[in-house]
Amino acid sequence: MEGGDGIDQGLRVLSYLLSGPLFYGFLGWLADQWLQSSPLWMVIGIVVGMAAGIYMVVQRYGRP
Repeated sequence: MEGGDGIDQGLRVLSYLLSGPLFYGFLGWLADQWLQSSPLWMVIGIVVGMAAGIYMVVQRYGRP
């Protein structure tokens, strides 16, 4: 199928950008529950997850 490769890459990029903040945000939420603190760790987890997702996309697809 022609053009299927572009859709596949786009969906992979989207999955990296969504799964990073979700995963690390969840880990931050768990840390907040365990430490019984404010949602500071969840926010930190989301930011770290966004950075990790962007890093993975650039590493995988940033080069021609």
